[in-house]
Amino acid sequence: KKMPLTTWDLYGDFLNQLNKIISDQNQLELLATFNSWKTDFNLNKLIDIDTVVVVTCPNLKIVFSTKNMVRMNGYHPEEVLGKSPKMFQGPATCVQTSKEIGDAVRNRLPFEKVVTNYCKDGSLYQCHIKAFPVFNISGELTNFIAFEKAA
Repeated sequence: KKMPLTTWDLYGDFLNQLNKIISDQNQLELLATFNSWKTDFNLNKLIDIDTVVVVTCPNLKIVFSTKNMVRMNGYHPEEVLGKSPKMFQGPATCVQTSKEIGDAVRNRLPFEKVVTNYCKDGSLYQCHIKAFPVFNISGELTNFIAFEKAA
């Protein structure tokens, strides 16, 4: 069958997004293998066009972010590497929610929260965060992983 010219843009956008997801999945698998993660996550099923995945080291510096972060808040992954996720917070971010997240991280516990974050351009967005500590096969904390969606 021949496709009408009007569908080429749609197909091109879809293919571009699919390539980014596959690239992110591969990078995340490499990170998991390198750090000997012991998880029950099916990482390939958790990455999709609407879910941003952010991985930090135990000191909460970002070591990985999916490419679709730019769609949520305007930041490209390379702009956030080495920085703290607090870079997305500001005056409108609930202090109590931030404290609860900090407590969960210090205690190495999973958490699920909705937090007011800031885009690169300064605008606000509600971010639903589901985060987990990640341990290696020896039981040592290696990373934190967060699955984020615009709420």
